[in-house]
Amino acid sequence: MKRDYNKEIVDNERKYGYSFDYDVMHPFMIKSFKPFFNTKGSLLELGCFKGDFTKKFIEYFDDITCVEASSEAIEEAKQKVPSNVKFINNLFENVELPKKYDNIILTHVLEHLDDPVQVLKRINDEWLNDGGRLFLVTPNAMAASRQIAVKMGLITHNCAVTLAEKEHGHRITYTLDTLERDAKEAGLNVIHRSGIFFKALANFQWDRLLQTDIISKEYLDGCYDLGQQYPELCSSVFLMCEKGKQ
Repeated sequence: MKRDYNKEIVDNERKYGYSFDYDVMHPFMIKSFKPFFNTKGSLLELGCFKGDFTKKFIEYFDDITCVEASSEAIEEAKQKVPSNVKFINNLFENVELPKKYDNIILTHVLEHLDDPVQVLKRINDEWLNDGGRLFLVTPNAMAASRQIAVKMGLITHNCAVTLAEKEHGHRITYTLDTLERDAKEAGLNVIHRSGIFFKALANFQWDRLLQTDIISKEYLDGCYDLGQQYPELCSSVFLMCEKGKQ
C-alpha cells in the first residue's frame, strides 16, 4: 500500500506532536547527544519533520542536511532555520546522498519505517563517515507511562502499536534490546546505550501540567537524571552507534 507521508503528519483527535516533545524531550535529547557530537563535522538529520528539532542543531553545526518524506513538513521546516540548511524530499530507501556525514540524527523515526534494518544498513554502509556517529532514538515500549496504560487496559501489551500510532505511520514499538538488535543486524557498532527522561505520565497529561507551576525545572532535571539510572523506564531509548562491519 502506498503511504501518504503528508497525511501521516497531520494532527487530528489523535495528536502527533505535543508540547512535551518539543519543550521537554528535545532539549534533553540534545543534552544526551552533546558529549558525543563531532562538532567540527557535518550533520545529516533523517526525518526532520517540521524543523523544530533541526533548529536546535544550528548552534553546533554549520553543515546540516535534512531528508524528509513529507513535502509539506519541509516547507514548514524551511521557515524555521537559516537558508544554508539543505533539504531533500525523498524516502530513505530511495535517496542518493552526495557525501558521507560525521553525525547522523535519527530520532523518533525508525519506528515509522517499513524496513528499519535496511535503512540502518544504508546509514552504516553508505552515509556514515569513518569516525562518524549515529544518534538513534525511538519511543520506549517499556516507559513507565506505557506500562501503566497496559495495567489500565488502555493498551493490550507494552510493545503494541496503538491505533493512534498506526495513523501516524508507526510500524513497531521498540524496547532497548530490540532497538540494539536491529542496529547490530545492520552492522552498526553500539557504543553507548541509555534512556531519555523517566516518564510516568502520558504526553497529554504532561502538556496539561506544563501549563501550570506544578512542574519546576529541577523536577524535569530530576526526571532526566533518574532516567540515566533506569533507562528501561524512560520515555525514549537512545543508542549512540559508530560505523561497523559491512
